[in-house]
Amino acid sequence: MLPSSESNYQPVKDSQTKLDRFLVCGLGSLGQHCVAVLKEYGAIVNAIDQEQPKNLQVSNLSSLLEQLLIIGDCRQSSVLEQANISQCRTVLLVTGDERVNIEAAFAARLLNPQVRLVVRSDKQNLNELLSQTLGNFIAFEPNQISASGFAVAALGDDNLGYFQLEERQFRVVKRQVKMSDNWGNKWRIHELNTLYRRVLNHANDSSPLPKEFHQWESEAILHPGDTIIYIEVTEQLKSLKKLSPVRKYSWQQLWQEIGSRRAWNDFKQKIANLSRTFYRYQSLRVAIICGVTVLFLWCFGTIIYILNYPGSNIIEAFYATVVLLLGGYGDIFGGVNFKTPPEPAQNMPGWLRLFSLALTLTGIAFVGVLYALLTDALLSSRFKFFNSYQPSIPQKDHVVLIGLNRVGQRVATLLQEFKQPLVGISSTALNADFLNKIPLIIDNIADALGKVNLANSKSVIVVTDDDMENLEIALMAYAKSPTTRVIIRTYDQYFRDNVARLFPYAQVICTSAISAEVFAAAAFGENILSLFNFDTQTILVVEYMIEAGDTLNGLLLAEVAYGYGVVPILYQNLKRAPVKLMPSDHTQLAVGDRLVVLANSNSLQRIERGEMFPRNWQVQVEKVLAQDAIFDGANEISIISGCNIGTARELMHNLPAQLPRALYKQQAMLLVRRLSKLRVTARVKPLVEN
Repeated sequence: MLPSSESNYQPVKDSQTKLDRFLVCGLGSLGQHCVAVLKEYGAIVNAIDQEQPKNLQVSNLSSLLEQLLIIGDCRQSSVLEQANISQCRTVLLVTGDERVNIEAAFAARLLNPQVRLVVRSDKQNLNELLSQTLGNFIAFEPNQISASGFAVAALGDDNLGYFQLEERQFRVVKRQVKMSDNWGNKWRIHELNTLYRRVLNHANDSSPLPKEFHQWESEAILHPGDTIIYIEVTEQLKSLKKLSPVRKYSWQQLWQEIGSRRAWNDFKQKIANLSRTFYRYQSLRVAIICGVTVLFLWCFGTIIYILNYPGSNIIEAFYATVVLLLGGYGDIFGGVNFKTPPEPAQNMPGWLRLFSLALTLTGIAFVGVLYALLTDALLSSRFKFFNSYQPSIPQKDHVVLIGLNRVGQRVATLLQEFKQPLVGISSTALNADFLNKIPLIIDNIADALGKVNLANSKSVIVVTDDDMENLEIALMAYAKSPTTRVIIRTYDQYFRDNVARLFPYAQVICTSAISAEVFAAAAFGENILSLFNFDTQTILVVEYMIEAGDTLNGLLLAEVAYGYGVVPILYQNLKRAPVKLMPSDHTQLAVGDRLVVLANSNSLQRIERGEMFPRNWQVQVEKVLAQDAIFDGANEISIISGCNIGTARELMHNLPAQLPRALYKQQAMLLVRRLSKLRVTARVKPLVEN
């Protein structure tokens, strides 16, 4: 796990005088990592398990617990009381048995009606019902939590994360600036921030990416080779397309458009495409030819009978032609009688009777072909309906997914949502519901790797339930295709660290470590909406509802962002319903507001403890270039810095002067830029403490 930041902090309010107590039930891989993360938050942790952990994944586990591990059944009231359940803020029930977790949640709720319950469970419907019934209850499934990380890792280095908020799709992108990019040698970093984009991190080609957000110089110019990470709203363009007006034509414009050379070329192109479609579907072409021929004979025969058969009318001629085309020659002319011809033939010229016979024979041939094609289409449809349809294996730029357990199937679903071609490999049979969803090979893994066009694939994801098998498969895949990205699933953090160092081409994801951060954050009451990997660390998408006494209440978003090291991406004042994406820094939080931020574990710990980074910069206002700038400049200072409007006006009337309130660097730089637009000269300088 990432260590807590050792930077100096500036407390927002008095630190907690009484540390929170937490109880972890089940010390498997997930439980051990939960203990480690909770200790990073400064919590007091106790634990219950039925036996001593056999596979220690946290080396100093016993020293992290307040008291020795309690051996017993966490469903029993006496065992929970021994762990001081009545004094606990939260109980994390993370054993490998869902039934045990749910029963233990009932016992904990009876002993402590106020305790928060964080449960490991995959039964979504039951979890929702229990949340409504028990209250202060939340459940997660580690497999569901980690699946998005595997799916996004398979898409490529440029895509770090995808998630949805308010029916909008957000994407986190890691991009290296190239010579051909419009951004290179032209844009300053702060200019990339828009209503639908926020810069998260930046590094030039000679330095690594910082570990925290906002560690970039706002006035720096992007150069080729620089790496920039940003978040953007990707669905906004679609919504704009829906709102775009429909182009209207006048009749004159329409005729000009039709008569233009471009319109004629488009028409010829459509005809060519249609002809190619007919060529590809031979049965359709034959059916169309037969149908047109029968329709022509129908009309032609009707006209011939009207003109050449005495006493006929259009209705009789119409039905007579239909009967003849369907093989009804005998129905009209009767049987063969050498002495007395049939009545219809008595007044009919011989050539017309011969034409009727030819019409019948031709109709039988062409209508018979139509019957045959229709029967073939029906049988083919029935065969496809009653038999499994196996999609074809992609040829290139696809993802090879090995291991179709619950994690693998969830990863496959996410990749399909991203419109990413993929093929699955499994060594065991799967349920019928999943067989038709993706191309699938059920075979020995080593043999199956030779059937999936591995050399042309984009990435390989290995998510079986055995760590050693995952490593073996990954090495086989790399040996067959060294250019293919390899993503490996593991439960053991030590195993993950060793494999990542020895095989740098592989991306190893420890599901327990990722899930533990979500469980620990939820234990403090945070609402975790999503997560993604960001330069070897896990970033959580966290929702806050501002309450009285909250460490966020009353702060400007600039203070929240730069003081706690988070990135606000959504703000909503519940009294004024519209949601603001990428909200401005000068927005002030109040009780009842809703805020969604990107945060790592360290940031959440700082928010929980109310500890902010210090404000180390000041703004020196030198002079105004226009008299009206005094009034506007004071307003801007008050809005961006959060100082009293009276103080700002007094400062503007006594220039040069220094803003009496220290700011964060990017907050101060923003104020200087805004003042410059108002024709007020100002500069940023470091804070000098007396």
